[in-house]
Amino acid sequence: MSDLTGELIDGRYQLLRQMAAGGMATIYEAVDTRLDRKVAVKIMHPHLAQDEQFVERFIREAKASAALSHPNIVSVQDQGWNQNGTPAVFLVMEMVEGHTLREYLNEQGSLSVANGIKFLLPVLSALAAAHKLGIVHRDIKPENILISKEGRIKIADFGLAKGPLLGTTMTAESSIILGSVSYLSPEQVQRGIADARSDVYSAGITAFEIFTGEKPFAGEEPIQIAYMHVNDRVPLMSTKKSGIPAELDQLIYRATNSDPDARPKDAGEFHAALSTISQALDPNQKQMSLELDIPIAPMRPASKKPSRRERARAEKEKTVALKKNREDSNNLSGKNVAEKSDPVKRETTAQIKKRKKVSKRVRRNRFIAAGLAIALGIFGWYVLVGPGSKVVVPSIVGATEKEALNALSPLGLTLVISEKRFDEEVGDGQIIESSPEGGGKVDAGGEVKAVISKGPERYAVPMLVGLTPEAAVNLLAKLPVKVGELKEVFNDQTPKGFVISSSPAQGEKVKRGSTIDILVSKGIETLDVASYVGKSADQALNELTDAGFNIDSVDQFSESVLAGAVISQVPSGGAPLPKGSKITLTISKGSQYVFIPNIFSLTENKARAALEDLELKVVVKKIGAKKVKAVTNIVPKVGTKVKRGSTVTITVG
Repeated sequence: MSDLTGELIDGRYQLLRQMAAGGMATIYEAVDTRLDRKVAVKIMHPHLAQDEQFVERFIREAKASAALSHPNIVSVQDQGWNQNGTPAVFLVMEMVEGHTLREYLNEQGSLSVANGIKFLLPVLSALAAAHKLGIVHRDIKPENILISKEGRIKIADFGLAKGPLLGTTMTAESSIILGSVSYLSPEQVQRGIADARSDVYSAGITAFEIFTGEKPFAGEEPIQIAYMHVNDRVPLMSTKKSGIPAELDQLIYRATNSDPDARPKDAGEFHAALSTISQALDPNQKQMSLELDIPIAPMRPASKKPSRRERARAEKEKTVALKKNREDSNNLSGKNVAEKSDPVKRETTAQIKKRKKVSKRVRRNRFIAAGLAIALGIFGWYVLVGPGSKVVVPSIVGATEKEALNALSPLGLTLVISEKRFDEEVGDGQIIESSPEGGGKVDAGGEVKAVISKGPERYAVPMLVGLTPEAAVNLLAKLPVKVGELKEVFNDQTPKGFVISSSPAQGEKVKRGSTIDILVSKGIETLDVASYVGKSADQALNELTDAGFNIDSVDQFSESVLAGAVISQVPSGGAPLPKGSKITLTISKGSQYVFIPNIFSLTENKARAALEDLELKVVVKKIGAKKVKAVTNIVPKVGTKVKRGSTVTITVG
């Protein structure tokens, strides 16, 4: 995702800097220009904004956090879609300046018992508030626990939360992909279900890491760690580190039990147990609840049912009335009326004996036997042909084929590779999806179909250099790529009409539909060359060099061409030459003869300089005793024509 720093989101939130980036979204520090306060803006990556499932998860996070009001939960202040400027799905949260518990553990390692409890109690208090509303976080881990500069601990990222306030939740398969496998409870991995006890398990694993400095299980692949959570028991912390109080050791051991029923029922019970241990370890410490809202018992609606005392009084009155009616009937109607009004008295002696033979104990045993027979039949149907005969499929998404076989074989299931396809996010050889998904059921001995990733779809650019444009286009047509611009340029290395290079270059891997541009040679560039004979050598050198020619110059005496002018040019001007060709210029040094100047009466130094300027050699003869000597004689004599380099003798005295 491109950096949106500087953008104004929704006409209100000015993005200042990028704080963090993850697989789903990027978080920016921003200013709420309407309320003039700092906030954190979480913006979903554009490619995920096209996925309705991920957008729903994003909105669910906003609803989950907005439904909670607790000092240890990061509050959500706004959510929406940016309509102006760059399209973006965003979430606005309170700014928590500080660091995560993961960063703290990376720096500090394991924490002392006292400090570790101080970290855990606010986390459990926040989770307890969520559990009271029926909201389950489902992704408790050190990365989602923030510690502000003021020392306030807050839980963030309710993106995987579920509960009655949030509507539908993600599938079991998706939650396992998005959740952190090192902290997932066995029921989340195996059946894709989660409740408050799943958060207790994740909090227990986090506590294990806080007090010992390491996770209970480690593996090279996520599927291995998930397999350990399902099949192995989290060890006691005391086996990893000494000095752990026995009560605390047993509480965390209980919270990380593989059986959800054996754990504390929710974070509230976990918090209460940890608070008791904290008080026992340090009786002098002040106990303070972080829950700011006082729980008020709701008013019960008035009951429409009569009380127990009223029911007893009514039953007694009914019995008395019935008895009185029977007595009145017997007195008025005699024996026949009595027999008609009381059907019990009409029974024969044989009927009474038969009823007495079937005692209450026999009837009870008959009912028990019938119930057992029905239950046995139902159980047999459930195990043999009903839902009980099916096997719960573990999640194998992200695993290799070998790892998936290791997970399915012990369950008696067979792995069938139904398809291999390219995928931009799942690595080569890893499973993209399975049918049934993780948490689904299949008949014992059945098959689990899987789609394996071939990795990102990439195609290597073939070698096009040296081909004709037509051949290059035909070769690219065999790949799912597009031919871009065919540009022609002069080139002195590649013959005219052949490919010089491609962009991207040969061997680079590109996505499907990528555009490949081709550069074609127009051959060597030729230029018309003018003749510079008789012109200034400096002009010839500058203009020919700027045109791209390689110039070679030769100096030569000339009796007809002035010094500094071009005597000859090879090749001669008037014909086009390839750019970069070599041109040789012969430049005049002037005449090779000079005349002896009149240097009489000059001092020795001035006379010598005048002669040497004419490229003559000087020999000096000194006579007399004068301090300042002047030229008194010159050989050859003044006006004589001599070649440059000749020797001239001067006498000074």
